[in-house]
Amino acid sequence: MSAHAGRQRLGDSGLPTKPARTDSPAGHPDTGAMAAARASPRRFWSARRVPAVIVALLSLAAVGLLLYDVVSVRAGRPGMGWRRHLADELATRPLDDVWMIVGAAVALALGLCLVLLAVTPGLRRLLPMRQPPGTGGTGEVRAGLDRRAVALILRDRAVRVSGVESARVDVGRRKIKARAQVHFRDLDEVRADLDAALGEAVATLGLARRPSLTVHVRRPKKG
Repeated sequence: MSAHAGRQRLGDSGLPTKPARTDSPAGHPDTGAMAAARASPRRFWSARRVPAVIVALLSLAAVGLLLYDVVSVRAGRPGMGWRRHLADELATRPLDDVWMIVGAAVALALGLCLVLLAVTPGLRRLLPMRQPPGTGGTGEVRAGLDRRAVALILRDRAVRVSGVESARVDVGRRKIKARAQVHFRDLDEVRADLDAALGEAVATLGLARRPSLTVHVRRPKKG
C-alpha cells in the first residue's frame, strides 16, 4: 500500500487508530468534517512530463528538419524531395479530397488530445483527503490516498467479517464496489455486517469526498 501524503498513523489493519475529531461552534464534533466533505475538493494535478517531452521532441525534430532544408535552399542546394512533393500536393489537391479530410481530422484529434491533457487534472488514482483543522482551507497542507491502497485496506477489513471467504474491492473516485464470497452464515446477515464494517472503514480514512459504497455477496460455485 502507498499513500501520496499522510497525517495519521496507521495501525496493523492499515486504518487510523483513532478518527480525527474537530470541534465546532455548535458543539457537534462532526460538523467541521461534514462541512469539509461537502466542499468541492481540489484534485491533484499531474505534471504531464511524458506528453510534454514527446511533444517537445517531435516539435524540435520537425523545426530542425525544416530549418535545415531552408538553410540548404538558401545555400543554393535543391530542397528535399519530400518537402517539394508535399508543397505540390497541398497546392493541387482540392479541400474536399479524402486525404485532405483525413489529415485535417488527425490534426484535429491530436490538438484536442493536447487541450484535454492541458485542462484536466489527471492523477485519478489519488483521492484527496480532508484538510486538517486550523488550515482554513488555504491548501497549504494537502494529502491524498492511492486508490489501490484504499482497496487493500477495505479488502483487509472485509475478510475479517465472519463468514467471508474472500473479497474483492474496486475503488473509484465516486463509488466503491465490494464483492465477497460467503461460505457460511446467512447472506443478508453477512451483507449487513460488511456494509457496516466497510462504511466505518471508509469514514475513518478521512476522504474529502466520501464515495458511495455498494456491497455484493454470494456463495462460491460448487464443483
